[in-house]
Amino acid sequence: MSEHDREHDRTVSWRELLAETVGHLEAAGVAAPTAEARWIVEEVTGLEGAELVLGLDEAATVRRVAHLDALVARRTAGEPIQYVLGHWAFRQLDLLCDRRVLIPRPETEQVVDVALAELDRVLVGRPAGHRPLAVDLGTGSGAIALAVATERPGTDVWTVDRSAEALAVARANLAALGMAGTRVRLAEGSWFSPLPTELRGGVDLVVTNPPYVRASEDLPASVAEWEPTGALVPGPSGLEAYEAVLAEVGDWLAPGGAFVAEIGADQGGDVAALAARAGLGGVRVEQDHAGLDRTVVAVRPG
Repeated sequence: MSEHDREHDRTVSWRELLAETVGHLEAAGVAAPTAEARWIVEEVTGLEGAELVLGLDEAATVRRVAHLDALVARRTAGEPIQYVLGHWAFRQLDLLCDRRVLIPRPETEQVVDVALAELDRVLVGRPAGHRPLAVDLGTGSGAIALAVATERPGTDVWTVDRSAEALAVARANLAALGMAGTRVRLAEGSWFSPLPTELRGGVDLVVTNPPYVRASEDLPASVAEWEPTGALVPGPSGLEAYEAVLAEVGDWLAPGGAFVAEIGADQGGDVAALAARAGLGGVRVEQDHAGLDRTVVAVRPG
């Protein structure tokens, strides 16, 4: 909106601006304009829930209206709402989220459910006083690793990513975690390569949400044009990351340790076969809430 249109900014209420924002998002074809307009206004005002309701009739300042206009312009240009807001909820966490990392998704929250259940299973067979150890490969924003650290206090968690930019986001999210993050370590490199050698053969859980999109696969514009390609596409088959990880995972897992990987909906059979060929046992495929194959689980024998 032009400066002329905003000459009356100090008398425009947030109620009016909220309605206006809904209209802009509707016109741009946003699927949930009312919800997203509210999120954007909450972000700009710093008010949420009942506080926002009580503050809707307050007048907006010029600076905050300019901020609102900028966020609305980004969203109507097609930028995902998660990046527009700059953060997104993931389980118990509120994660910094921008174009350096993939957007945390509900399906990955379900992968964490599986990973935590596997970690709990592994620990039943460990001696008293055992210090749990988990490794998150391709951590991105740190979503999986920080969820494990938060929901299973006392677990040592190593996070790995080859992208320095992604690790900067994960580091910022780790800093916001407080005491729950004191046992989390970040390492830059490809898969297992940056991990200390003393961890070899002692890991209770290896969990990963690697790139798994085939190079030929058509993705929605909201994904293809905004999210980092390197975190989406590993190569022609979409299986390259699993092949690399499974080639080494048996050397890093402790006996009885678990491997948990997010997969594409059509990759269950292929990834399960790779895990079996890698010498892992108890291989199974878990479905997500939509009934789609989402997670491969396997165990190091012993």
